[in-house]
Amino acid sequence: MPMEMMLRAVLTVLFWSAGIFGLFHYSAVVEEVRAVGLPFERVLAAATIFLQLGGSLMVIANVGNSGWLGAVALALFTLLTIPFGHAFWSFPEPRRTAELHIALEHLTVVGGLLLAAWYLKRA
Repeated sequence: MPMEMMLRAVLTVLFWSAGIFGLFHYSAVVEEVRAVGLPFERVLAAATIFLQLGGSLMVIANVGNSGWLGAVALALFTLLTIPFGHAFWSFPEPRRTAELHIALEHLTVVGGLLLAAWYLKRA
């Protein structure tokens, strides 16, 4: 595996590992969607798994220069998890601080994905 492809796999490990988990534990993903109060739990769980695996594959393989699109999709997905899954402003302490740290970690991942998208789009 070329070094660049290996680094793209490392960048997306959070997503493809969660997607693989979801394939084998679909009911757990459905429960996560239900826990944050989103409708159509089964559909959104399936879409989440598809996005995690498909977006990761697009970034890693970059077939037809599609990697940038996969990176942007994963970045948008990650941004959306903040208000839906980690709305730190809605929790009392100490959970507020814990959720804030998770949200900041998510922003860091988004930054890495957007940098990868920029790089892959130019390639």
